Amino acid sequence: MQLDAAKADGSEKMTEMFTVMRAMPWAAIIGLFVFYFLGGYLLYSSLFAAVGSAVDSETDSQQFMMPITIPLMIAVFIAQMAVYNPGSPAVFWCSIIPFTSPIVMMIRIATGNAFEHPWELLLSMVMLVATFIFTTWLAGRIYRTGILMYGKKVTWKELGKWLFYRG
Repeated sequence: MQLDAAKADGSEKMTEMFTVMRAMPWAAIIGLFVFYFLGGYLLYSSLFAAVGSAVDSETDSQQFMMPITIPLMIAVFIAQMAVYNPGSPAVFWCSIIPFTSPIVMMIRIATGNAFEHPWELLLSMVMLVATFIFTTWLAGRIYRTGILMYGKKVTWKELGKWLFYRG
């Protein structure tokens, strides 16, 4: 008797899930996936390019890699939380911050929460593009000086000087 009730309850949930899936705007979801994938790729590739131009060997690059990978790890943890609670403040802020938005905002889009707040989606997209442009400019400044400093061990202080170097 209980088994039949559980089967009926499970089939109702499956029917409800397929109904919700049919109503989702798939073209928008795929387009936003491509946007956030490319935006995140370009953002992080510019950061990794800046690190690569500043150092000579892999051992020197380790001190600069951790600040780049920490936002990615935070984004994965917040994305797990976003599956169950897409409207929480931590999910909101991580979907706006460009270093975590390519991962967290995709969870909000998949749950449909991002379409309920289109201004948050637009703000996230604008911030991601602006941050990518800024990090590319920053990487160019580091590359300009860093490529000439072959053999010198780079510190954070030295890297800061390269950003404001006029020459």
